[in-house]
Amino acid sequence: MTGIFRYGVPCLIAVGLLAACAAAGAENPSPGAEALWSRIAPFFQPPPEFAGDLGPYRSPLLFDDGRRVESRDQWPKRREEILKFWHREMGPWPPLLQKPRLEELQASDRDGFAQKKVRLTISPDLAIEGYLLVPPDRPPRTEGGLPAVLVVYYDPETGAGLNPKSLTRAFGQDLARRGFVTLSIGWPREYTDAHAVRLQTLSNLSYIAANFWGALAARPEVDGRRIGIVGHSFGGKWALFAGALWEKFACVAVSDPGIVFDEKRANVNYWEPWYLGAEEGRKRAAGVITAENPRTGPYKRIIEAGHDLVELHALIAPRPLLVSGGAEDQPPRWRALNHAVAVNRLLGYENRVAMTSRPAHGPTEESNDQMYAFFEYFLKHQQALAPPGK
Repeated sequence: MTGIFRYGVPCLIAVGLLAACAAAGAENPSPGAEALWSRIAPFFQPPPEFAGDLGPYRSPLLFDDGRRVESRDQWPKRREEILKFWHREMGPWPPLLQKPRLEELQASDRDGFAQKKVRLTISPDLAIEGYLLVPPDRPPRTEGGLPAVLVVYYDPETGAGLNPKSLTRAFGQDLARRGFVTLSIGWPREYTDAHAVRLQTLSNLSYIAANFWGALAARPEVDGRRIGIVGHSFGGKWALFAGALWEKFACVAVSDPGIVFDEKRANVNYWEPWYLGAEEGRKRAAGVITAENPRTGPYKRIIEAGHDLVELHALIAPRPLLVSGGAEDQPPRWRALNHAVAVNRLLGYENRVAMTSRPAHGPTEESNDQMYAFFEYFLKHQQALAPPGK
């Protein structure tokens, strides 16, 4: 591929914690930690019928040789084993950018925050454009900066609130109004398709997200310790993999991506070549798995080796994870999430895995408010991310 591809036009402590971190001038000032926790606490408890139910999934606390992780001191070795497996199957990452810098292309004031169209050049043939939204309360770097969220989706406009037909997906705009720095980016599909055999698309997108984390962390208005990631549907898959593969994201929220492999659900389509199914010399037709249209690529090997996405949930621990569930991620998915609860518990953490539920795939105002409260609690109240006892 030649030339530059540009896409764009285009975490817990006691309930008694009372510190507030409101964003001056923001449309939705942040409540105190106690009020936020009272809103989100129910989401950290599975329905009684799924409490403790681990389903058919192999525990991520089992080493490949069958030994069980018995203490938190053993977890780093098991975690590295999981990480190596997934990178081996999906393809190794290129080196990350050493000094990633967002190039500002345009700037304007909008709805009480600054909007900047930006570009990050990741390689000679990949430059991605997006929208950086900065609220008016911008403390000096010496004060730690503001929390930030990377929003990933098909296009950057939707996350930034520039697509009037998809305002329930405008996570970047809504979070900026709540005092977050946000950066909305889109899928450079031409680039990822061209490299999918060498580096499967979901891993490639995670590599891209890791570089954008670096670019955000380098901004003077951002606290690099408090950067989250979020996405809906396809973007939820992207956010799940990026949050698992790049441990510097402070917390992760995914909106109805399909959080486990489920070949009965056509939209939980990790088998497609643009996710995990690309294979050299073989082109699989889009659609569900059938005898005539079987599994391909790393997806085939991962499934046949007995692995599932519960391992990625475990990689996120002990960082907070929220599944904003819809049609593809209904309450029975707690059977998978209970494994992440077990990993967090081994590490000494409670209330790090949450799930909300709605009937339909698309986000709603209610599900978004729940997700925004999750980010406000864990990213605005720094002690919420502190290790137990701190």
